[in-house]
Amino acid sequence: MSSASRGLSADPAADPAADPAAAPAAGRVARRRRGAGSLAWHIGSLAVLGVVLYPVIWAIGGSFKPNESIVGSLDLFPTDPIVANYSGLADGIADISISTFFSNSLFLALGSVAGVLFSCSLAAYAFARIKFAGRNLLFALMIGTLLLPYHVLLIPQYVLFQKMGLINTYTPLLLGKYLAVDAFFVFLMVQFMRNLPKELDEAARLDGCGHLRIYWSIVLPLCRPALITSAIFTFINSWNDFMGPLIYLNDPSKYTVSLGLKMFVDQEGVANYGGMIAMSLIALLPVLAFFLAFQRYLIDGMATSGLKG
Repeated sequence: MSSASRGLSADPAADPAADPAAAPAAGRVARRRRGAGSLAWHIGSLAVLGVVLYPVIWAIGGSFKPNESIVGSLDLFPTDPIVANYSGLADGIADISISTFFSNSLFLALGSVAGVLFSCSLAAYAFARIKFAGRNLLFALMIGTLLLPYHVLLIPQYVLFQKMGLINTYTPLLLGKYLAVDAFFVFLMVQFMRNLPKELDEAARLDGCGHLRIYWSIVLPLCRPALITSAIFTFINSWNDFMGPLIYLNDPSKYTVSLGLKMFVDQEGVANYGGMIAMSLIALLPVLAFFLAFQRYLIDGMATSGLKG
């Protein structure tokens, strides 16, 4: 060992471990740096959270403002809040009760959920667990339908339902849900079913079970995470759907919540912003309640989805 290296190793300032007083100082410096980094991270997170929550806070405050004070006002909350925007909803819109719009949306949303879970799970079982000629080709064609824009199919579908006399009914909005046309949910369930052990099917066949019994008693209970995920997204998509009801529904008594919000703007372009914001906030409650009701099952299913055997 050279004299220079011996000098460096013998220097207490160069080796913090040799100086007992240097170790606490280095620890304090490291803690300060970690604290400063953590503080900066929390400040940045709060800033992003404020940007994300600003529209929600503005909507809540706007629902308690007079109509003329909503547009152009920079105040998030009014100095003199009013509840007329909420109480006015009890009078309905154009002699139609608000509960009518909510019941129509709830009927379509629950009907869509039932149709997607039934038809898409059947189609997914066929693609994932049954071997038949052309299975891969049909699955690829089904995935290819995801590339088709909705507007490409809009006019042919409308002409078809018009010739069938189904305009101004809920059939055009629900029929596709029972025919497994939502390729995304079929793909989601197929990928989940393919991860299930094949030994379960073989054991069931030894007991004399057919495909329907295996599908209903074995595969469906194990696919609960995929089913609940599909149900949540289907409910939200159907509840918030505006284009479909706008095209196929003509009778205001059959309007959904999304179309009911449009009725707050009269033919002269004058809008009741206060009532519109109040109703939009109330319209969020069923979606939030549906998600919270199934969130526990979704998390439990995802936690156990990796278990096999």
